Amino acid sequence: MKRAEDAQTVQILLVDDNELDARTMMRAGDQLSFLNEIDHVTSGEAALEYLEACVQTGTLPDLMVLDLDLPGIDGLDVLRALSSEMQTRQIPVVMMTTSAFSADIAYAHGAAAYVTKPVGLEGWDELVQNIDEFWFSRGRDSN
Repeated sequence: MKRAEDAQTVQILLVDDNELDARTMMRAGDQLSFLNEIDHVTSGEAALEYLEACVQTGTLPDLMVLDLDLPGIDGLDVLRALSSEMQTRQIPVVMMTTSAFSADIAYAHGAAAYVTKPVGLEGWDELVQNIDEFWFSRGRDSN
């Protein structure tokens, strides 16, 4: 399956029902050159539909940032669905939440990372910078 990075672009799927948090993360991402595209959906159902379309077109996001507390299908159920499908289990997922949730559960279901949602713009800037450094900068530095 072709990944977005094959075309030298980075595509991130942000799944968060909190519009303010989503806008803040996208604004923080605009400050970094690696974020060529952030697609935002507001529910677990929409995330699964988005990913089904990606599977059909043969291009998966390079990373998913997934809120745990979503209406309807929650983030943990989305994570379970991703890890059960051969085509989508390779997508690294950063699980984030504001609730008291055990990170072990997220990792047991295939999350690549687990973070507490930042408070304030500086926290979002730091989160996006950490995502860049951990998942994307290493590949750029070796080229």
